[in-house]
Amino acid sequence: MAAGVDAFVFSSTAATYGEAQSALIAETEPQLPTNPYGATKLAVERMLGDIGAATGLRSVIFRYFNVAGASEARDIGEHHRPETHLIPLVLDAASGRRAAITVHGRDYPTPDGTCIRDYLHVEDLIEAHVLGLRRLLGGAPGGAFNLGVGRGYSVREVIERACAVTGTDIPREDGPRRPGDPSRLVCDGSLAMAELGWRPTRSDLDRMIADAWAWGQGRGYER
Repeated sequence: MAAGVDAFVFSSTAATYGEAQSALIAETEPQLPTNPYGATKLAVERMLGDIGAATGLRSVIFRYFNVAGASEARDIGEHHRPETHLIPLVLDAASGRRAAITVHGRDYPTPDGTCIRDYLHVEDLIEAHVLGLRRLLGGAPGGAFNLGVGRGYSVREVIERACAVTGTDIPREDGPRRPGDPSRLVCDGSLAMAELGWRPTRSDLDRMIADAWAWGQGRGYER
């Protein structure tokens, strides 16, 4: 508040829910993170609540599910060092930049034994941020909102869709489970839709993969 900031938008994560018991995760789901990433995000959420009570700071908290894709202009995309996100890793394997995609665990309690996640296009994510900031600047109270589309895809399904989109037979190998990985995280995004007027219009899985692939080709992904 000393810096004149009375509104704050925070990027949190669905990992704060841990191994959720609900098929679709709403904001009322208990937050029981199973890894340090989720635990640290939850700690900041709680600090924002404490700061708000003490100073009047209003905050919108967005709990992202799995963000993917690239900008429509193909000038901004996903690139981490080291890379940990599934779709970029799969496309690295499709392009030959990686020998294979490692499937971490095939014994989860899901239909094909691999983890299930809800994927959200990055431009739909950006739109949510704009709406959240407008809410705060308009004087409305803050709140916590899940951002996802309510449709889960397994690791195996993502790989198969990437094979179809890229026209490649993507090599894969089995690996052990990663500690702290929940078996299923699928979003109930109805609160953001109702209160912010948010609509995820770009978050078709094939489109997200195609956008990421097109952006990557501009960085040397040609086969």
